[in-house]
Amino acid sequence: MELLLHEFELSLKHPFTISRGTITSQHTLIVELRQDGVSGYGEATVSAYYDAAMADMKQRFTAMEPVLAGHSFSDTDSFWNLCAGRLADAPFVLSAFDCAAHDLWGRLEGAPVHRLWGLDPNDAVVSSFTIGIAGVDEMIAKLAEMPGWPVYKIKLGTECDIETITALRAHTEAVFRVDANCGWAPTEAAGLSAEMARQDVEFIEQPLPPEAREAQAQLYQDSALPLIADESCARQEDVSPCADHFHGINIKLCKCGGLTPARRMIANARDHGLKVMVGCMIESSVGISAAAQLAPLLDYADLDGAVLLAKDAADGVQLRQGKLIFPDEPGLGIRALK
Repeated sequence: MELLLHEFELSLKHPFTISRGTITSQHTLIVELRQDGVSGYGEATVSAYYDAAMADMKQRFTAMEPVLAGHSFSDTDSFWNLCAGRLADAPFVLSAFDCAAHDLWGRLEGAPVHRLWGLDPNDAVVSSFTIGIAGVDEMIAKLAEMPGWPVYKIKLGTECDIETITALRAHTEAVFRVDANCGWAPTEAAGLSAEMARQDVEFIEQPLPPEAREAQAQLYQDSALPLIADESCARQEDVSPCADHFHGINIKLCKCGGLTPARRMIANARDHGLKVMVGCMIESSVGISAAAQLAPLLDYADLDGAVLLAKDAADGVQLRQGKLIFPDEPGLGIRALK
């Protein structure tokens, strides 16, 4: 098996702000696994919050080359076992490998991954479109720029959250989901949830920091709206502790290590009565196409990462006003790198 790396600096259409910072571009690394003239692709984005630096990821990918050179791909489970022990502390790298392996598997089998799993893309949930933090007028303009989406995720975590959500609500009757990215204080969160409920918000994602476990348990009792874990649920072992603290979890492939653990997390969440969302970083259609394979299994999806880009790095699964469009291609549906 041959390994190739493709580095991209993906410019965004607009600066993107959440409660802990702003970016104008996304640095990302697309991994290509090639065997017998067939290639599979996966993606690992740079993330300061999760300590995923470009130089470190390149080093970890390169260190795997001798291992891959002696391996002949046969199935995704065997490949996962080959990589997981060596990359347990590098989930972004592990995810890129696992997704590339699934893409390669589908291409070798001549079928989309979701079909090989027995899933019907017609059962896929719709995705939200994200409105990043900005001045109210700018957020209204971003809403107007992307009309007709059935669901909008509104990034909050400022001193003006109530004014912001009230102003946005005046411009659409679409479903709102709020993501505070750990930006709310425990003393204010229950009151803010009540205000969000008055504006017909569906749920609140990660209102408090992960370390605020006791406050989160209390908010679970007091919140006027369902609560979805994001930063509090990175890997499979985080699912069980979310019960009685959250009503659901948001799975991101790069945080958990790929499609293989994501499917286990979905099953574990169901066992605990938790709702399931799959989200994304700002990433190209390579990463989005991988996550989209899970859409028929979900309650919610937030897979608009590539829509936020000025220029994508690949063709693959597309989003049209929230609807996931799956190309009739084998593997993850990725057509070509650009």
